[in-house]
Amino acid sequence: MAVTESAPAVAPAARAQDPTDDGAHDGTYDATRDGTRAAAHQDGKGSYESILRRQSQRESAARTYARSLPIVPVRARGLTIEGADGRRYLDCLSGAGTLALGHNHPVVLEAIRKVLDSGAPLHVLDLATPVKDAFTSELFATLPGELADNARIQFCGPAGTDAVEAALKLVRTATGRDGLLAFTGAYHGMTAGALSASGGATDVRVTRLPYPQKYRCPFGVGGDRGAELAARWTETLLDDPKSGVPAPAGMIVEAVQGEGGVLPAPDDWMRRMRRITADRSVPLVVDEVQTGVGRTGAFWAVEHSGVVPDVMVLSKAIGGSLPLAVIVYRSELDAWEPGAHAGTFRGNQLAMAAGTATLAYVRENKLAERAGILGARILGRLQGLAAAHPCVGDVRGRGLMIGVELVDPEAAGPDDPVPPAAPALALAVQQECLARGLIVELGGRHSAVVRLLPPLTLTDEQATAVLDRFADALAAAERAHTPAKGVPRTAPGPSH
Repeated sequence: MAVTESAPAVAPAARAQDPTDDGAHDGTYDATRDGTRAAAHQDGKGSYESILRRQSQRESAARTYARSLPIVPVRARGLTIEGADGRRYLDCLSGAGTLALGHNHPVVLEAIRKVLDSGAPLHVLDLATPVKDAFTSELFATLPGELADNARIQFCGPAGTDAVEAALKLVRTATGRDGLLAFTGAYHGMTAGALSASGGATDVRVTRLPYPQKYRCPFGVGGDRGAELAARWTETLLDDPKSGVPAPAGMIVEAVQGEGGVLPAPDDWMRRMRRITADRSVPLVVDEVQTGVGRTGAFWAVEHSGVVPDVMVLSKAIGGSLPLAVIVYRSELDAWEPGAHAGTFRGNQLAMAAGTATLAYVRENKLAERAGILGARILGRLQGLAAAHPCVGDVRGRGLMIGVELVDPEAAGPDDPVPPAAPALALAVQQECLARGLIVELGGRHSAVVRLLPPLTLTDEQATAVLDRFADALAAAERAHTPAKGVPRTAPGPSH
């Protein structure tokens, strides 16, 4: 399907070649060049069908991505994954935003090999090492200056959710208070404390605040006015002695809600949250687990607003594709006793080496700026696509963190400000994308937002290929979900 050109198109690439060949950015790669492709070895146990069947039999019901993406990756480079079935896929999931440089980038592989070949210990708990020192130095060089000049770092367990736990524990220890401010639609992880601050929790210690949305504004007005009302609600709640909300230990917020539906917080609203918290001595915690390392068009998403938080929660891309999580915070908050937050795998030397290489590569090659420019072009083309498809309710994002919300315009009532979400259609679009060799994820309140998180090394040519495949998948899914005249509409099935 041809995409409408009513919006700016992605610039053409200088090379004309297979967009699944990442040779331009990551060294020559051709999965067909050797004679040992996994597809040639599908002989029972080794076949990808058997692998998928055994996964279904052995793994828990909590597995997620494997349900909607039934592929068996065997090779990967840059944007491209090759499955055991011999098919190639353009990966716009990128490990849920972990792979800033895509799969197996040469600088990451070289950094890992260097550590392996050096004979250095791979497991060191929290002891000081040259590898850790290099990582910390590179990380601090990228932080907002006002924070970096007066910061402490805590290495946490290897997942972002543990870093969230550490941040919550830190502000509670430092303030002597217990309550927490969090936002509707938030996602901060899957452990108990992180879940308590996420959108689906019921923990009474966490007070829910409205997160501003332009498309589905909780106050029904949207835009600057909606953000102003959200900020005023927060301020009133904290200052009202009868609100039932005592002075909290901290506020935790995402500068762009990812799982919540790719919702960028307005910059003025972020600055307002900083003033509200600073004026009331409430530590501001910003969760940059998915938005960090250039993803949104700035190295850290808070830089768009100029906000300097008291605590930054970092994971995913900082490990260069390997598990690593830290919090960075103002030294005045460092009230912990030794061992107050510990973990056996805080000293992942390979992840620190890979992370140092990734941070430096993104910084030196200005990939954050590149993500901002390319992301704006992609958003423009998607907005043009939306004009031709009523089922596209909203296109939004920042940098290479992009969301397309799908809706059912025919189901909208006369008093509905916007049509209801269409999770069944979104799932169909995801499946049609996969059939065309494009991996995307779903998010949002009703799993009706198609999310694009390509690597920051995405070329113009690859971006065009991604958009062409998405447009074709959208058209196919839309045709399948549009009932013929006189045929009653069926109820949507459950979303995943």
